[in-house]
Amino acid sequence: MDKNTITGFILIILVMIGFSYWSRPSEAQLAEMARQDSIAQVEQAKAQAELEKKAMEANTEKQEIVDSTSAFFAVKQGTAETITLQNEHLSVGISTLGGVLENATLKEYKNQEKQDVVLLSKEESKFRYAMAAKNENISSDEIYFQATEQTDSTLTLTAAIGSGSLNLKYHLQPDSYMLDFIIESEGIANLFAPSMNTIDIYWENLAQQQEKGGSFENRYAALTYKIKDEGTKKLDEMKDVSKDIEKSLDWIDFKDQFFSALIIAHQDFKNVSLTSTPQEKNSGYLKLYRAQMQTQFDPTGKQPTEMQFYLGPNDFHTLKATNKLSLSDKDLELQNLVYFGWPIVKWINRFFILYLFDWLTGFGLNMGIVLLLLTLIVKALVYPATKKSYLASARMRVLKPEMDKINAKYPKQEDAMKKQQEMMQLYSQYGVSPMGGCLPMLIQMPIWIALFNFIPNAIELRGQSFLWADDLSAYDDIIRWSKDLWLIGNHISIFCLLFSVTNIVNTFISMRQQQSNAMMSAEQQQQMKMMQWMMGIMPVAFFFMFNDYSSGLSYYYFLSGLTTILIMWALRRFTDDKKLRAQLDDYKARHANDPKKMGGLAARLEAMQKMAEEQQKMRKH
Repeated sequence: MDKNTITGFILIILVMIGFSYWSRPSEAQLAEMARQDSIAQVEQAKAQAELEKKAMEANTEKQEIVDSTSAFFAVKQGTAETITLQNEHLSVGISTLGGVLENATLKEYKNQEKQDVVLLSKEESKFRYAMAAKNENISSDEIYFQATEQTDSTLTLTAAIGSGSLNLKYHLQPDSYMLDFIIESEGIANLFAPSMNTIDIYWENLAQQQEKGGSFENRYAALTYKIKDEGTKKLDEMKDVSKDIEKSLDWIDFKDQFFSALIIAHQDFKNVSLTSTPQEKNSGYLKLYRAQMQTQFDPTGKQPTEMQFYLGPNDFHTLKATNKLSLSDKDLELQNLVYFGWPIVKWINRFFILYLFDWLTGFGLNMGIVLLLLTLIVKALVYPATKKSYLASARMRVLKPEMDKINAKYPKQEDAMKKQQEMMQLYSQYGVSPMGGCLPMLIQMPIWIALFNFIPNAIELRGQSFLWADDLSAYDDIIRWSKDLWLIGNHISIFCLLFSVTNIVNTFISMRQQQSNAMMSAEQQQQMKMMQWMMGIMPVAFFFMFNDYSSGLSYYYFLSGLTTILIMWALRRFTDDKKLRAQLDDYKARHANDPKKMGGLAARLEAMQKMAEEQQKMRKH
């Protein structure tokens, strides 16, 4: 790509940006559009409410005709009330209408408004189940239960049906976030067909925004599920998506960044249909989750339907311990809800970064100090690779005079292959490799990516302050304003700004090192300049990308970039180019009489050169 083409692309982008800015609606137009949208939403809500009212009236009239002769007539009469179960961590509300889970509140965690974290609420969550009897379909929102046994953490609800009953048992396990949910039937098998063995379940939740900003939180909020005897999967976090699952599932989770509302079926979920719908920014909500599924139900009462809810934090150790509270022998693998990245990165996080992080937090240090020590330890561990990479670049730097001579010897483009071949011979004589600085840096990449996945999922950082950041799991915004600006929003994250500055410095250092590479032609050098220009733009782009990210992540990248700068300065300060050149000359002298066997790239270049020469001779003849 030549300079004119790149200039053309830049001009096109600038024109598009300018046109979009010029053609955007005015403030008055935007206000009028918002007003019209609000009116339309109100009218739509009124119409929907009227339809629901008519449907309810029609359903009531139908029940008055049919229900009086139904075996379920008695349990369709009653008054709904909410019964609360609680332990030291969790409070849940169970409605006597349907006997379903109605709300769930965590006692030890606060949301962005310093209120208790609400995972489920009556207004935003719906849970119901249905069974197909011989003569009618029975839905939980039609059945009233009576509490027959109750303690602070246990509840038995009973609906008397004919000479039998339908019983629901809840048990909030002590010192945990696990709620057992068991459905048992007694003496009502005659109401169902012999082939009927499933119960239909519908669950919906409008997930509340818990963290500051919401944009970063939304990236980690996903409807997640575990396929039986397989791994964990999720729906796309940023798209409105629906999916039918053909395989059996162990559990389904309405997950946000740090918390989960999860349902487990110990007789498996089948015929599952899932939907995840992202909500508008600044609406106070993340996503609307929906799940429809079936699980086993035995009308004879011989085998109860066993389910469980996990309503708690996405803490790796808590989730792993919760696996032991399973009502069956299933390996729930709940710890997979803490996303640690792809396989290689995942194992680095689980078996190295996590243990190192736990060890550091065990000293009771501020989380900002923990991240500082974590950065220094990781940098110390990768220092040998960093030093090797630098020395490889330094060797290329001190050989630049010889490389310049080869460039001057072959100025023509048609001699490029000869020049490359002679360059390879030069490298072989001095025992250096042009790729020597790349491999050590590639070794460090998995650790860099591992921490990119680890820090945003570390619930230990949530609500922890450091310096000017009041919450290391969210962006710091001591510089903020009222209205959103294009690309940047309504704030500037200082840690993100510092990270971008160190990134610019490191990019400059990297470009300085690349200038020692003399294998390039004039055209390639021009392309390299354009690439370096793009590399210089990337740190600026990173600022706009990371301004909404957690301050803990930006702080880590700032520390990592700063230590890299200091390491590069120290290596450059204490590396003697004359001594290094003397070592290369000594290597050349000691191997002057060694037979030179070219391999790899050099051998291929030589073969290509010979082929090109033969083709040229054939054309002459």
